[in-house]
Amino acid sequence: MISANDLSPAELAALLHFHADAGVEWLLEEEAIDRFAEFEAMKAARRPAAQTQPSAAGERTPLGENRTPPRPATAVRPAPAERAASGPQPAIPDGEAVQQARFVAESARSLAELKTAIEAFNGCNLKHSARSTIFASGDAESGIMVIGSAPGAEDDREGVPFSGKSGQLFDKMLAAIGLTRSVILLTQVIPWRPPGNRAPSAAEMDICRPFIERQIALAQPKAILLLGNFSARFFFGENDTIHGLRGRWKEIAAADCVIPAIASLHPQDLLTAPVNKRLAWNDLLAFQAKLKSLSLLRN
Repeated sequence: MISANDLSPAELAALLHFHADAGVEWLLEEEAIDRFAEFEAMKAARRPAAQTQPSAAGERTPLGENRTPPRPATAVRPAPAERAASGPQPAIPDGEAVQQARFVAESARSLAELKTAIEAFNGCNLKHSARSTIFASGDAESGIMVIGSAPGAEDDREGVPFSGKSGQLFDKMLAAIGLTRSVILLTQVIPWRPPGNRAPSAAEMDICRPFIERQIALAQPKAILLLGNFSARFFFGENDTIHGLRGRWKEIAAADCVIPAIASLHPQDLLTAPVNKRLAWNDLLAFQAKLKSLSLLRN
């Protein structure tokens, strides 16, 4: 086993990032535990002088005569289930949570109201394990919307969509077609990071759907770029991979809005497989051409 003392600061930082990306986000117990006191109590329980216990008549009987030895006086710690129950938990079943999400979303008359409503919503389990609620950012009046899948570890830590290395690549992708974050509306399908970056469950998707659809309805974009396999499947209703869904214009509906949308690979996919950058570049050019045809982007 490698000791932490043998690692450089950079190696320690990389190790911590590795555990964070794997979903390990809490390294401490919720309540302080005195391990020294635990150890001393265990030693005291094992001392020869303490190896007797009172009998039913009040006499002390040596251990070994069908008697149970005293348990060490360790600190009382709640079981994992009890610790989980002590935190905030959704108080409504999934079906009712979907109805509540729809009511909350439809009641919002602006993106600012919707943001406040989502931050106060407690009907989705994902919120209870996430640090941040990721909401739309940028220019809602631009007519240009980019939608990612779900927050990653860096997004959750920073509270901003497309953070970290994938965010840096995303900025370069925008710049290549004459865009920046400030001139688009950037958001994600799911506002909370799934633990360990797992795929959201069907129930979680149903609960979050009213929120992203309301964002689209309030912003009323003229064109949408979907990034990632999950985002494309979510809106297109197909089970194909991103390679089968990308590069083709389709229409998606939100409330009374019907908007043209095109899907492409997520920046994280491109970091994993740089050879696919040529595919993403073709998709970006198609998106750029659509924006120009709609007079949303200067020639």
